[in-house]
Amino acid sequence: MLFIKSDTNKNFVMTDQNFTDTVTSFYEKNGRHLLPWRKTCNPYHILVSEVMLQQTQVDRVIPKYKYFLSRFPSFELLADASLQEVLLLWQGLGYNRRAKMLHQCAKDVVKSYEGKLPHQEEQLLLLPGIGPYTASAICAFAYNKPVVMIETNIRTVFLYHFFSEKNNVDDADIIPYIRSTVDINNPRQWYWALMDYGAYLKKKHGNLNKKSKHYLKQSAFKGSDREIRGAIIRVLVNSKKYQSKKQLFSRLKGFDKDRLTAQLDKLIHEGMIEAIKDKFRLPS
Repeated sequence: MLFIKSDTNKNFVMTDQNFTDTVTSFYEKNGRHLLPWRKTCNPYHILVSEVMLQQTQVDRVIPKYKYFLSRFPSFELLADASLQEVLLLWQGLGYNRRAKMLHQCAKDVVKSYEGKLPHQEEQLLLLPGIGPYTASAICAFAYNKPVVMIETNIRTVFLYHFFSEKNNVDDADIIPYIRSTVDINNPRQWYWALMDYGAYLKKKHGNLNKKSKHYLKQSAFKGSDREIRGAIIRVLVNSKKYQSKKQLFSRLKGFDKDRLTAQLDKLIHEGMIEAIKDKFRLPS
């Protein structure tokens, strides 16, 4: 396949080989080869890393990833733990619902798949907390399958090289390029290379994902519902007993009571918190 990239001064043809040489050359010289989840093909380890890396910086994930696996080294041990134990280790990563979904996923994998993560995307997508990207990442990084995978850094690479003069680009337009260029012999390393090259391009040229039709600007954390939810969980994760609403709210004086009540109700509905009458705790 020939790809035409439009430049400000001239048009030129970029072949698959030109493109792959650019990406692999960067990776060989500048890739993040020492990331701990790149030293394993263990599907469980890959899943944990992918869930932790969702909307969280790599530097914050590395120590949490290592500690989490030292405490819960298998699906079985994670499934046997209480949600409170899991959330306690999760503190500092944010988006606590990810921890709950990972915990439930472990239970389902143990119950339905004898503790072994499925190989097929279709089966993976049936598990809690695993969406299209995570399913494809498991297939690529754990099982080295040449699946089509797209996320923010991968998208950045293709936007930069093939959609430099376009805006509102749909992922459906990018996917044929991804499919055409994936290394069928070593997709695992190819996607590592794309991610690292994409991270470099974002630092050098800014957030090119603004050109994507799917771009959503992340809202500020301060003053958000996410901040309130996180604060509620932090109080409960460090308490072994039920907390009354009065006790809970007294430790969260900086937040509006109506907003606290609304988020508390949502956390109960989601199964993040157990409620008995007017007392609350994390599920055992």
